[in-house]
Amino acid sequence: MQRRDMLLTAAAASLAANVARAAPAATAPRIRTSDGVVLYHEDWGSGRPVLFVHAWALTSAMWSYQIAELSPRGLRCIAFDRRGHGRSDVPGSGYDLDRFADDIAEVIAQLGLDEVALVGMSMGCNEILNYVARHGTARISRIAMLGPTTPYPLQTADNALGAPQAYFEQSWAAWQRDFPKWIEDNKLPFFTKDTSPQTMEWVAAMMRQIPIAVAVATSRALISRDLRPVLPRIDRPVLILHGDADVSAPLDMTGRPTANGIRGAELKVYPGGPHGLFVTHMAQVNADLAAFLA
Repeated sequence: MQRRDMLLTAAAASLAANVARAAPAATAPRIRTSDGVVLYHEDWGSGRPVLFVHAWALTSAMWSYQIAELSPRGLRCIAFDRRGHGRSDVPGSGYDLDRFADDIAEVIAQLGLDEVALVGMSMGCNEILNYVARHGTARISRIAMLGPTTPYPLQTADNALGAPQAYFEQSWAAWQRDFPKWIEDNKLPFFTKDTSPQTMEWVAAMMRQIPIAVAVATSRALISRDLRPVLPRIDRPVLILHGDADVSAPLDMTGRPTANGIRGAELKVYPGGPHGLFVTHMAQVNADLAAFLA
């Protein structure tokens, strides 16, 4: 290469870098909420909209395999990172179930979604039910839930199915001592024996990037809201996919009472299924979602 060509190449590279730096922030796939928090989202495919709400301590990346399967099927698949997670902003407050529900509402409004299907996993299902409580179902076509932690995970005088407050306090204390160790010590029941070490590490890595304060605050929000009164108000088709070997959200404490409380809800129980159905039973989950969303 001649010296002049080298100089031109260097100049072009410098110009490209400057243009990239000067690109307006509005070109990034982000949504700014009414309280100023910027939420990252991805938007794949076209057709009937589907909004994915991720699990506690994970990110929208957990839905990668579902989006790859469903977006070519005439579905517009949208997944966003909850505030404090992934590539979204990490504010110092706002980690309550009402704010999370309002974030869903703002994503729906800013993207102009109507007749949107909501798909949640674990804590994402609590957010979806609280969205219904606060915003209704006018813009919603149907709801799918994987391993929900609804309707009320805290044990109270009238909720014997929940776990005691002391159980959650012990978990929060363990996270604040050594969150990566807690993840490693507790990851195996989330998967099956056939799950690859690489997939387990991929999920664990997602969890390790969550700030500890956010992990604790979102868990507090999760157990603080009794969503049982919301269940009879759901007037859209509901599909619940739950494993009978789920130790994170035991079926008889969560998925079954949730299904029993929603008129016409369909509960599909996966024999031997753990909490991480989105990877351990990927093909079956994708097929069930495709049939439900069609």
